[in-house]
Amino acid sequence: MAVVGFIGTGNMGSAIARAAGKSNQVDRLLLANRSPEKAERLAKELGGEVSDNRQVAVNADVLFLAVKPQYLLGMFDGIRDVLEARKDRFIIVSMVAGWTLDRLTRELGVFPFVRIMPDIPAQVGAGITLVCPGKGITEEEKALVLDLLDGSGLVSELDEKQLDAANGVTGCGPAFAAMFVEALADGAVACGLPRQRALEYAAMMVKGSAELLLQENMHPAVLKDKVCSPGGSTIQGVRKLEECAFRAAVMDAVIATFEKKF
Repeated sequence: MAVVGFIGTGNMGSAIARAAGKSNQVDRLLLANRSPEKAERLAKELGGEVSDNRQVAVNADVLFLAVKPQYLLGMFDGIRDVLEARKDRFIIVSMVAGWTLDRLTRELGVFPFVRIMPDIPAQVGAGITLVCPGKGITEEEKALVLDLLDGSGLVSELDEKQLDAANGVTGCGPAFAAMFVEALADGAVACGLPRQRALEYAAMMVKGSAELLLQENMHPAVLKDKVCSPGGSTIQGVRKLEECAFRAAVMDAVIATFEKKF
């Protein structure tokens, strides 16, 4: 059983705290946030304890850093002495965008780090959380972190060199998927379907198609071909998307996220 602490309970911090709250490895769940009201609401929901940064740093066996990149150094300066004074073993799990394991060590100090990159669907337990253990993390410690993240959805250990490429799909992809759902609904509304039904149908179609691909281990091209009947309406829609360079635009969007430097 471990004391698990969060510094930062915004969208992603809250999502991962909810996942951790499902684990039977948690003895205490400590929550700290710049706006205490957010931590209070989450603590009430999860049965956690409202705390502050220094108390979390003193007590957490697993310390999640869930602050925005521009606040990390200032926040860490406020707890550095506490962490350096600890004699017991602890793990720091960073979900701070753009901060590699090397940068965390170089700018924050030599601590046992694990870097993770969750995505927004983790809020409903249907996300993808990428995990990169740092140097010195034991198999037992890694297993504990993976267990704490399990409730977020798919948890995948990945070489850090591949993290930015994966994030273009997992982290940024929900925005692209939402744009696609909205565009599908807009098209249906233009053809006379009520807005709410159009959105519901579009979102459910994307969800169902994704489930089919995963459950059947099916290549997307196979699913596309199954729907495209000879001389049918779907192939005409596919033709129009190809005419508008749909796939090339999506590929370029992912590549643009990869090339973005923090």
